[in-house]
Amino acid sequence: MILVTAAHGNQGRLLVPKLLAAGLPVRACVQTEASAARLRALGATDVVVGDLTEPATLTRAVRGVERIYHVGPTLHPRERDMGFAVVDAARAEGVRHFVFSSVLHAITTDLVQHEIKRDVEEHLLSAGLEFTILQPANYMLPLKLRPVFERGVFELSWSLERRQSLVDLGDVTDVAFTVLTDGERHAGATYELVGPGRYTAYELGEIITRVLGRPVEVREIDADTYLRAWVGDTDPRQVTHQVRVLRAITARYSSHDFVGNANVLTWLLRRPPTTFEEYVRDQYAAYTRGDSPWT
Repeated sequence: MILVTAAHGNQGRLLVPKLLAAGLPVRACVQTEASAARLRALGATDVVVGDLTEPATLTRAVRGVERIYHVGPTLHPRERDMGFAVVDAARAEGVRHFVFSSVLHAITTDLVQHEIKRDVEEHLLSAGLEFTILQPANYMLPLKLRPVFERGVFELSWSLERRQSLVDLGDVTDVAFTVLTDGERHAGATYELVGPGRYTAYELGEIITRVLGRPVEVREIDADTYLRAWVGDTDPRQVTHQVRVLRAITARYSSHDFVGNANVLTWLLRRPPTTFEEYVRDQYAAYTRGDSPWT
């Protein structure tokens, strides 16, 4: 049995169908009944609903599991506690292989979410479990492309001149599938997952313009505007952790590039990683057909 946490998140909604298609037993853990219903529609039959910081939910989730793919839910204020709890429960259950989705350059601790994932990495390294750690770069996300397709505006909440490396979620979940199904070969490994290229926002805008065949405006927005894209018009006092995370991203990415190298991902995939242009073409085709899995 393979447990996938945050199973209807960015990675989970792609990884779970790949595991099910291979005939593997999968338990999906999600936080809401709405997410559970969507996963069941994809073929998942073993779904646990609840917060993994709650002992009862965690006990149900890890019971009888041999392998775990743990993704800390984006912007969850107790992500660190959750990561520690899942590692501890895996050790108590005798899980054979724990795969943790961390982040590229987790040692960059002025980024709040990096510090959290770095701490979970350290806890996992000390747990005595067989492990693999994946460290993906910033995702190529449909959330950032929808305003482009709909309004012709590409927005980022940091300096448009800074360079960033990106990675396709399809490539990340292909690697996760490989690691989960061939664990012995990848035991004890930490892999940086980075796609090709190091782009400024303007260069990304040029690529999108070429794909769409029409001009695209590139615009810098502030962290609070970006926050509203994630949590709506919620009072910032009620989402203090999310505010800290997004403001730290804006500050760091406005003062430093965030780049990596595609060699490891190329080796793991045994093919060239997806380029940003290929990704945009695929997403735009799905958008125009009205069959994007992200809607």
